[in-house]
Amino acid sequence: MKNFYLMPKLFTVLKSYSKEQFFKDVIAGIIVAIIALPLSIALALASGVEPSCGVYTAIAAGFVVSLLGGSRIQIAGPTAAFATIVAGIVASNGMDGLFLATIMAGLILILMGVFKLGSLIKFIPYTITTGFTSGIAITILIGQIKDFLGITYPEGVKPVEALEKLHANFETINTFSLSSLIVGAVCLAILIVYPKFEKKVPPSLIAVVVGVLMVKFIPGLDAGVYTIGELYTIPAGIPKVDFSSMDFSLAKITAVFPDAFTIAILAAIESLLSCVVADTMVNSKHNPNAELCAQGVGNIASVLFGGIPATGAIARTAANANNGGRTPVSGMVHSLVLLLVLLFLMPYAELIPMPAIAAILFMVAYNMSEWRKVVSIVKTAPKSDAIVMGVTLVLTVVFDLVIAIEVGMILAAMLFMKRMSDETNVSSWKYNDENELDVPEHIRVYEISGPLFFGAADKILDIKFKDYTKCLILRMRSVPALDATAMNSLEMIRKKCEEKNVSLILSHVNPQPMKVMIKNGFYKKVGEERFCEHIIDAINLATELNK
Repeated sequence: MKNFYLMPKLFTVLKSYSKEQFFKDVIAGIIVAIIALPLSIALALASGVEPSCGVYTAIAAGFVVSLLGGSRIQIAGPTAAFATIVAGIVASNGMDGLFLATIMAGLILILMGVFKLGSLIKFIPYTITTGFTSGIAITILIGQIKDFLGITYPEGVKPVEALEKLHANFETINTFSLSSLIVGAVCLAILIVYPKFEKKVPPSLIAVVVGVLMVKFIPGLDAGVYTIGELYTIPAGIPKVDFSSMDFSLAKITAVFPDAFTIAILAAIESLLSCVVADTMVNSKHNPNAELCAQGVGNIASVLFGGIPATGAIARTAANANNGGRTPVSGMVHSLVLLLVLLFLMPYAELIPMPAIAAILFMVAYNMSEWRKVVSIVKTAPKSDAIVMGVTLVLTVVFDLVIAIEVGMILAAMLFMKRMSDETNVSSWKYNDENELDVPEHIRVYEISGPLFFGAADKILDIKFKDYTKCLILRMRSVPALDATAMNSLEMIRKKCEEKNVSLILSHVNPQPMKVMIKNGFYKKVGEERFCEHIIDAINLATELNK
């Protein structure tokens, strides 16, 4: 069990757990729960479901993912990336369709973890994770402007996308509340200044308490300042899910399978990217396969508890790290606090002013924005990397995470292939630089360097023969890899040599290209004796063959 690849992170961190860390985890869990409550409600509304579904998701999925997951500080729950997807599923297939799709997605995620597909996250470039993280930070900031300024949207206006929210804020700026700004500004000042003098008590908790006291006891300040209770209503008690009326037919399962696959892939990508971000914040290393399995079980638990699809929430995970959370205990505490609030403390939670929550999320957005990394990449990295980061950032804000990652990956792959193609070179030479041996005129030597793949395969075809050429030597000591397209180009060169009665010799072929040549039959066609370990051996063989 010690090296079990699906071992939850909780079991490993408890070996060195302390009372001091437990206290920090509890405080962090409480703060994250305070942040998660209004966010979960808002995301549920944006997803086209009842507001209580968001809280149920944060409780069930949040607890299970922390209990079984592979990250120290991952906080799971409803996220903005799922909002439009969930709304579409509910609109086309109803709540029973969403239930089925989420169950199926959970099973897919479990299988992904069991078959060790979590490591695929390493193929997502650092520039994409940086751009995506900064984009999410901007999205969070834009999403909190409304509550920070006390803006009121007209009836029926429920923007989901960041630009829609920004537009709605401009359109309704005349509803701005000075009282809301004052409460938000004071809470934000506490979050910025307080940590410079005192670090034992989390500044977020102080800001929430001060915000509640300001609205409650300063005359006139409550006008225009919305609280959680004024905006949202959540039924108290454990949810009751009625499965009897749901359609579980084969036709329904077939209809929602594409939705299930979309949920699974998005949950996997967002959760693992959130784990990567979390690792950098607490200097840790997550277990991706355990995380995928936990996300699968968490999603199944979520809908059984009356919730919606869940994934790792970067904003809440960042808030967890910023407030001292360092083990999965903080995530479990966050879920238990939400459950207690749901059962017993909703009247008190309803007193929290929305500007205070907005101020907390402003700081979360700033801390996760990684603007210093963005500036560093722009200044020091190759232009192609900066372009990938910029495109990913913009698409995350303008559209959503799915489009941003898809386009970012395609762009990164294309630019990488272009870069590798530029590094591949096929050049003719006449002398061996190390031994300064003359190469006879009838022997033509080409030095090939760099990976030979489809993006550079055409360069092989630039090899030219002279009328007096009797032997062609391909020196491949600097070719680490060879693909089928480049192999086809080499085969064309071999046939050309055969037609012109030119002997073909290869020098220092590395293991991977040699394996491809043997499997393709090229090795046998050229002849084992024509493959030399050193260029001097190749030149000597060419001389012998053409005496």
